[in-house]
Amino acid sequence: MNIFVAGLSYKTTPVEVREQLAVHRSRLTCSGCRLKLAGNLSEIVLLSTCNRVEIYGVTPRLNGTVNALFQQLSGSDFDFSPYLYFKEGEAAVSHLFSVASGLDSMVLGETEITGQVKHAYLAAQAAKLTGKTLNRIFQSALQTAKEIRTRTAIGRGATSVGSVAVELAERIFDRDLSEKVVMIIGAGKMGEACVRHLAKRGARTVLVSNRSLERAQHLASEFGGRAVSFDECRQALALADIVVSSTGSPQLVLHREDVAAVLSARRNRPLFLVDIAVPRDIDPAVQELNNVFLYDIDDLETIVRENTKGRAQELSQCQTIIAGRTAAVMAKINPAPEKIRPAGARSFYPVEAVLNPAGFPSQTQFA
Repeated sequence: MNIFVAGLSYKTTPVEVREQLAVHRSRLTCSGCRLKLAGNLSEIVLLSTCNRVEIYGVTPRLNGTVNALFQQLSGSDFDFSPYLYFKEGEAAVSHLFSVASGLDSMVLGETEITGQVKHAYLAAQAAKLTGKTLNRIFQSALQTAKEIRTRTAIGRGATSVGSVAVELAERIFDRDLSEKVVMIIGAGKMGEACVRHLAKRGARTVLVSNRSLERAQHLASEFGGRAVSFDECRQALALADIVVSSTGSPQLVLHREDVAAVLSARRNRPLFLVDIAVPRDIDPAVQELNNVFLYDIDDLETIVRENTKGRAQELSQCQTIIAGRTAAVMAKINPAPEKIRPAGARSFYPVEAVLNPAGFPSQTQFA
C-alpha cells in the first residue's frame, strides 16, 4: 500500500481557485466517499480549510490523475494541475505533521489547524474511510502537534487569521478603533476571534450578525457589542466603518448591489470590507464602487509575514521533532510504501515539486 497527499494551498493557489474546492465540514464524509471510489483508494481523509484542500490517501494504484480527483471534488472540468502538489511515503507523512502543527499555515504556529485536522480525521474514521495506516499516521500527527506546542515556543503569541484581520483594521484607521463601528458577519470561530481581538484593541462599537440570532446575541453580549439579525446586516452597512465577514456560506453574502444601496446613506464615508471566508462572502465587484475598499484573505499575508519572524526561530527544533516522529511512524508501517507507478513507467516527480501542465501525469497513468 502507498501513502500520499495531494492538494493545493495558499502557497500555490489564489483564493478564487481555492474556493472552487472548499468543502463544508458537514460534507467532508460524503465528498470523501466519492473520492475514495473515484480514485480506487483503500483509505482517505479529506481536509478542507480556508487555506488548503488536501487529500490524504492509501492505495495500491490510483485511478486516473490527481487533477481528475480535484475535478471530481469541484464538480467541474477546471484544470487544477498548475496549482497542485503531490507527496508520497515519508514526505507525505512529514507534510501532514507540519500541517497539523501549524508549521505550514499562513499564520506560523496557529493552533486552529490542529482542530481542523482532528475533525477531518475523526469524520473519516467514523465513516470507516480510514484503516490501520491512516489511523496510525493521523493519531501520530496529533501527538506531534501536542509535543511541538509543549516543547517549543512556535505558538507563543501566534495570531489567527481573525486577529490579523483586526490588525488590518487598526492599520487602516491609524491604530485607533475607539470611534469606529466594526461589524462582524459570521459568529463562528473566526468571527469570535475577531470580536475578541477588537475588544482587546479598544473598539467600542461592535455589531455581530449571524444566521443564528441567538449565537450573535451571545457573542455580542460577551464583549459588550450589539447583535444584528442576519436579514438586517445589509442595512447595517450604513453604520459600519469596517466589516469583517467570515461565514461558512457556499454563496456570496454581500453582493455589489447590497453595498451600492447603502452608499448614499453613508454620505461619502469610506467603507472597508475584509473578507476572510473561503468560499468568499463578498462580491469582488464591490471594488468598483466609490469609497469602498475590499481585502480578501490573501491580502493579509504581508501582515502575517511581519508577525511571524520571531517564531520562525523555533522552526529548527520543530522540524527535528517532526523528522523523529516521521521516522518512527514509517518504521511501524509494514511493508514499506512503494512508488505509485506501473512497471516501466517514468520516474516520479520530486515530492516537493508543484505540478504543472507540462509535467503533469496523463489521464491514463499516474507516474
